[in-house]
Amino acid sequence: MCLALPAQITDIDFATQMATVSVDGVKVEVSLALVDDVKVGDYVLVHVGYALNKIDEDEALKTLALFAEAGLTAS
Repeated sequence: MCLALPAQITDIDFATQMATVSVDGVKVEVSLALVDDVKVGDYVLVHVGYALNKIDEDEALKTLALFAEAGLTAS
């Protein structure tokens, strides 16, 4: 079983195809090698250091709220 978390892109380095994403205030670097057409502010599903695909902001926020309700995040 895999778990991918929604994360918001806060910065992109197009030269290296890497982005900084934020989940619950925690920022990490992820690869954008598997996604196209992303920009700062977009939400992506992140798994083991890779952005897997872009997702709708409403869906991302609902998912993050469910994680928080389950006690899996600080929000």
